[in-house]
Amino acid sequence: MTSPARLAAVIVTYNSADVIGDCLRSLSEQTPPPDSVIVVDNASKDESRVIAAEFADIAVQVIELGQNTGYAAAVNAGLAALDLNTLDAVLVLNPDCRVRAGALNVLASALQEEGRGIAVPRLVNPDGSLQPSLRREPTVGRALVEALLPGRLAGRLGSLGELVTDPSAYERAGVTAWATGAAMLLSVAALREVGPWDESFLLYSEETEYSLRASDKGWLTWYEPAAVFEHIGGESGSNPMLASLMTVNKVALFRRRHNRLHSAAFFIAVAVGESIRMATGRRTSRASVAALLQPSRRVRELVS
Repeated sequence: MTSPARLAAVIVTYNSADVIGDCLRSLSEQTPPPDSVIVVDNASKDESRVIAAEFADIAVQVIELGQNTGYAAAVNAGLAALDLNTLDAVLVLNPDCRVRAGALNVLASALQEEGRGIAVPRLVNPDGSLQPSLRREPTVGRALVEALLPGRLAGRLGSLGELVTDPSAYERAGVTAWATGAAMLLSVAALREVGPWDESFLLYSEETEYSLRASDKGWLTWYEPAAVFEHIGGESGSNPMLASLMTVNKVALFRRRHNRLHSAAFFIAVAVGESIRMATGRRTSRASVAALLQPSRRVRELVS
C-alpha cells in the first residue's frame, strides 16, 4: 500500500479575514491534512493574522512580512520556512479557496506520475458552477483573437484563445500550459530545479511565469478534474487598478520570453483589445490602457 504524500501548504493573506478561517478548516478536514501549514501575511489591516494564529484544528505557522511585498515574495517566504527534505509537495493556495473533501489527496496522487511538476485542480465558484482556469501559452495570434472577439468566445474556438472556456475540456485530465494560480500543488523535485517564484511581478503573471519556466525545464503542469477546489475569486474583473496590473504584467512576461518584434506585436494586440473595450465605457480597460502607457504607476498604487 502506497503511503500518503507528505504535504505542506503555503497560503498568502492580505485583508483575508472573511475567508481564511474557511480555507484553513477545509485543509484540516482533508484525510490526511497537510503536515505543515504556513500563512504568510502581507501586512493585512484586518484580523487575518489573528484568525490564522488562533486556528485550533491544525497547527498553523504565521509569518508577518510587515509590508505588502507581493504574492510571489510571500510564497517564497513561505517556502523558505519549510524543510523541503521532509516533504513530497507543497500546495500554494489562495485564502479564498476551500478544498472539497478528498481533493488534496486526489491532487497529490496525480502529481506522482513521472514528469509532472505541478498539479492543478478543477476550480468551481461558490455556487458549484465551473470557473474556467486553464490557459494555453500566450501568443500574438491568441492576444489578437481575444482582442477582437467579445467575451470568452475565443476560448471556445479550438485553440485560438488563451483562456480555455469550453466546458467539455474541463472534464478531461491532461497537460495544460498554465492555470489560475489560486491552487497549485508543486512537487519538491520541481521546486528544487525551477527555483523561487519571480518576485518582480508583485501580483499577477507570477504563476504563468512559474509554470512556463517549469515547462522549459521539462516539468509538466497537470490538470486533475477529480480534485475540486472552490474559489471565490478576486476583484481583477472590476477593480481598475488590479485589472491594469494584470494587463501590464501579461505584456511584461511576454517580453521576457520573446524577441522585440513579437513583443511589439503582442503589446499592440493587447492595447487594441483594451482600447476597444475602453470605447464601450469599461473602467478597467481605461485603467489598463493608461498603465500600458505608464506602467510604473501600477506599483505605486498597489503598495500605497
